[in-house]
Amino acid sequence: MTCPDASLSEPSVAHWRQQFLRELAQPLPWVEGLFDRQPDMVFSIKDRSGRYVSISQACAERCGLVHRGDAIGRTARQLFPAHMAERYTAQDEQLFRTGEPVLDNLDLTLFTNREPGWCLSTKLPLHDRVGRIIGLACLSRDLEEPSRSGMVDARMAAVVDLMLARHAEPLGVEMLADHAGLNVAQFERRMKKIFRLSPSQYLTKLRIDAAARLLQASDRRISDVALDCGFCDQSALTKQFRALTGLTPLAFRRWVRDIHPEAAAQA
Repeated sequence: MTCPDASLSEPSVAHWRQQFLRELAQPLPWVEGLFDRQPDMVFSIKDRSGRYVSISQACAERCGLVHRGDAIGRTARQLFPAHMAERYTAQDEQLFRTGEPVLDNLDLTLFTNREPGWCLSTKLPLHDRVGRIIGLACLSRDLEEPSRSGMVDARMAAVVDLMLARHAEPLGVEMLADHAGLNVAQFERRMKKIFRLSPSQYLTKLRIDAAARLLQASDRRISDVALDCGFCDQSALTKQFRALTGLTPLAFRRWVRDIHPEAAAQA
């Protein structure tokens, strides 16, 4: 198999990529192996029933297991403290219900020393060949310094949940800070410490992420996408989208459909 060069068309690149991925013998062992080398990250794959299909060794050890294989087929409720497991399960069920990924969410975790702390979690739906969601992949990164310095607590996590769930609504920084039990300056500092973004930048990121998913997976008018994702009009979406991605929403839709023709087929 040859490497693509500048002379290949975009459909040819897509075909080359798909052929390479089909020829991989066993994708999971090398994925697990990669994350075994990252002690501040944990990786897992679950099926629709919440059973672990794959898990990094670091995650298994945090659950008090010697081998990753001891976690396979078990659920979060069997491995984690109840208050953590309930939160993970609720997130998973929401993802399976809506099909929407969970991006950079604040979650309780266990550090390597088995002490509780906070992490940033991203969960993505996994689809079968006909487009049905059959599971999810999760990657969590420890927030050791913000967690240990008191930057994250249950109220802060609840505010991030609110921003994730209601990012299309007009959310004022003062209201968000009040929900977190902080003044505006304190809230701004915590958001920048955790996400390296101000609250308004974080909201913009959530809205752009949501718009990108709709542009890829649907044929909705761009003006409707803008309103659904919390922008006042199409021009506001276009300005922010171009600033963050270098593409207009329409150019992004055309690009992602060319690179990922299966998205266009499912739209």
